[in-house]
Amino acid sequence: MLALLLCALLALHADALDVRVPESPVVALFGTDAVLNCSFSGVSEFNLSDLSVFWQLSDTQRTVHSFWQSRDQLIDQEERFSNRTSLFPDQLPAGNASLLLRRVCVSDEGSYSCFVRVQTYGRGAMLMQVAAPFSKPLVTWGPESALRPGDAVALSCEASGGYPEAQVLWQDGAGRNLTDNITISQVANEEGLFSVKSVLTVILEPNSTYSCRLIHPLLGEEGQASVTISAQGLVFPPLALWLTVALAVCLLALLVALAVVCCRKIRESCEEMRAEEEAKELE
Repeated sequence: MLALLLCALLALHADALDVRVPESPVVALFGTDAVLNCSFSGVSEFNLSDLSVFWQLSDTQRTVHSFWQSRDQLIDQEERFSNRTSLFPDQLPAGNASLLLRRVCVSDEGSYSCFVRVQTYGRGAMLMQVAAPFSKPLVTWGPESALRPGDAVALSCEASGGYPEAQVLWQDGAGRNLTDNITISQVANEEGLFSVKSVLTVILEPNSTYSCRLIHPLLGEEGQASVTISAQGLVFPPLALWLTVALAVCLLALLVALAVVCCRKIRESCEEMRAEEEAKELE
């Protein structure tokens, strides 16, 4: 019925009102209240009973909010907008037909059309985007024991509760972007909010730093977390450990043997000198 009424308005009024809505997309925060601005001009003073305002979803033409005969008319309102919308009645005579949308959710994202009729008719369409910030990213790696230099280790970066999907960047300690051996998954919950997990596989080296940067495409916010793998967190391979011990034992044995030989040589030299002295005394 509302669609037929709007078509009739289009046919009856060739001279359109000047209806203005934002040209750029409006970003609304998830869970908060948003105002979709719509104003009109081009008419002289009018009675509120002569004003009609209709808000619709542009793609489906489902009714978001309707106002005519000086009051809200919500019988055709889309169910999911029930008790969540209102105009600003005291500002309607001044040409403000903006819509207040409460408790914004992900499914509210889309294009909205504002139709206004006062003697003549006009409309405007605008895009509303929904945004929710992600939690601070957390970087972990493991297992944290029995790791050896040269092992492949998976670094995991996780964050949740955001919308839309985030961009994830990995960097090394010098700030260079890492692009190889990376996987990323982003899963939405029942509210449409995403949990993101990115895994970077690296070859383990002591004292290496890796950073995960999470960039929100709409809010321009950036979360960052880093992890440093220190030499204390690593253990040597068993083979290298036994080789080191064996080498140390061999070296110690060599030093002991060398000391014994030197002592024997010194003792033999002393005995030879004593024998020579005794032979001289007998002569």
